[in-house]
Amino acid sequence: MVLQDGRRALTRRRAMRYTRRMRPSLRSALAAPVLIAWSFHAPVTVPPERIAINGNRSAAGVSRGGILTVRLEVRQGTWHPDGESDPGLTVRAFAEVGKQASVPGPLIRVVDGTEIHAFIGNTLSNATLYVHGLSPRGADGSSEVVQVAAGATREVRFRASAPGTYYYWATTDSSQDVDRSGIDSQLNGAFVVDPRTRTGARDRVFVISLWQRAPTAGFIGSSDVVRFTINGKAWPHTEHLSYAVGDTVRFRLINATIAPHPMHLHGFYFNVESRGNGSADSVYDRRGSPRLVVTERMAAGRTFAMTWLPTRPGNWMFHCHDNFHVLRNRPLDGTALPPDQHAHVRNHAVEMMGGLVMGVEVRGRDGSLAVAKGPAGRRLRLIARIDSGGTDKEPAYGYSLEDPANPTAAARALRPGPAIILKRGEPVSITVVNALREATSVHWHGIELESYYDGVSGFAGSGKHIAPAIAPGDSFVARFTPPRSGTFMYHPHADEVRQQQAGMSGALLVVDAPERFTPSNDVVLLIATPQRSADEATGVLVNGSLAPPPLELRAGERYRLRLVNIHVSRPAMIAKLMRDSSLVPWRAIAKDGMDLPPDQATLRPARQQMGMGETYDFEFVTEQAANLRFVLTTGNGTLLLSMPVRIK
Repeated sequence: MVLQDGRRALTRRRAMRYTRRMRPSLRSALAAPVLIAWSFHAPVTVPPERIAINGNRSAAGVSRGGILTVRLEVRQGTWHPDGESDPGLTVRAFAEVGKQASVPGPLIRVVDGTEIHAFIGNTLSNATLYVHGLSPRGADGSSEVVQVAAGATREVRFRASAPGTYYYWATTDSSQDVDRSGIDSQLNGAFVVDPRTRTGARDRVFVISLWQRAPTAGFIGSSDVVRFTINGKAWPHTEHLSYAVGDTVRFRLINATIAPHPMHLHGFYFNVESRGNGSADSVYDRRGSPRLVVTERMAAGRTFAMTWLPTRPGNWMFHCHDNFHVLRNRPLDGTALPPDQHAHVRNHAVEMMGGLVMGVEVRGRDGSLAVAKGPAGRRLRLIARIDSGGTDKEPAYGYSLEDPANPTAAARALRPGPAIILKRGEPVSITVVNALREATSVHWHGIELESYYDGVSGFAGSGKHIAPAIAPGDSFVARFTPPRSGTFMYHPHADEVRQQQAGMSGALLVVDAPERFTPSNDVVLLIATPQRSADEATGVLVNGSLAPPPLELRAGERYRLRLVNIHVSRPAMIAKLMRDSSLVPWRAIAKDGMDLPPDQATLRPARQQMGMGETYDFEFVTEQAANLRFVLTTGNGTLLLSMPVRIK
């Protein structure tokens, strides 16, 4: 028997035997049937609770007669966002009463019309809890904040009356947004309301969270100690998903962080079925036209639901395209990463990436992972080179393109990368030659192709047939047949921040008839990061320049403006085409290389918010001469670039 303070106690029989050897006075004093404890045993320290990882597969609470009763409480413990044996972090997390606390908190999932009967307990001894998302909702979808005093429990009742993807979250201050850091950062959980006519039992729910010691002023940098996680884990420890060719895959994404996340799926388009803000969810009519993209920007505190159909086997990535959100995880103790890490790793996908990344394995219907080899077709050579003007800390790299069909093409600057023009339905073989002093790879962003050629070294492919990094002096042949015309891009998928900021990116355009392609009317605006950090704080590059020359257009002619955003760290950038202080009209015609259906290809004011990894095509025509400006700003309106547009 052990007492609460850890000291060993004696049974009554053992105690009486022990007293016979004592003095009579002491023996008589102990004649009563009591327990005697050894006084020389030191107290045992009770370790903090180990917080579990919640894959959001099982719903919390008990449902009876249209009422869900759920008993939650907030506890403090140790969370392991990396490997289970790696160092942990002390955080607060939600738990069902009597069960282990988890990150994210318990999944609340009900059908439309269910009454929620929730008990929220606060086990913290010295902090009031402010809980959002677990209370009756107003007409606008907003809910009141439930305050739970230290050591107290609050009871709330409300009805879940609108299908969609929601979440609940808490903090120990009175903050009204999800900008939490440190010990409060993981106080969140998913809340899904299914329609009565269809339950989402086969979908997966993913909560994105961020841990940092204190709020970061401005951008998160490569030297900051942070953890971006999906369902409580950071890559390469995030859950690895597995599906078969032909499966319908459904995800629900919840952004419980203060940062936007442009979420990108390799190799396939997905359909955005709903978008929400945590309080209200816009579920799109299934009878309407699909919203097909390869990258969906999810603002702070927002949600979206998506479906996609894997048609080709292999390994595929789903990740945030803010490159700083997929950086290699710096050790939690603050130990600096080796300065030359880019040159000395075995597996770039595993060792050079972290944070918001998930791996998806797609198997053939027979369980196979065979990789088809594409035909050679048209042959090109893309060469990664060292450019002038760089340093060891801020290198200058770029691409040159060699086309045997046009061997006398004029020499040009390496940055930005040359636009690669391909023909829809024509096989192409692109040999990527690495003339750098470090390994690289090229991802053909948005292209539907076989996994092995996708460009994620150490991951793309299947089974034992995995694409390697391209070592210095080596090459890799990528083969694919682009199935649709549209605007795409190419960029490294090895040490992405360093190599993309050095200048390695370019537009990839697929057209029906290359011989009729006219660059003067098909205008590419490639938006990228300045090579020098001193310029990055105040500006962006368009077609390789901080101050691009005026764009010369003619009145009465029709133009296709192709916006390609390959910036590494500005997920809230806004593009505008303006006359003085007013927006001119343009017509949206494509997103991520996919033509928009008629109900979405609308004439609208020329303003578009963009996430990294997105492309937008707009048709523009004006009948009058004018002086316009193509403008890029931050999300809060700070000017980043202004390029004159002259209509003659």
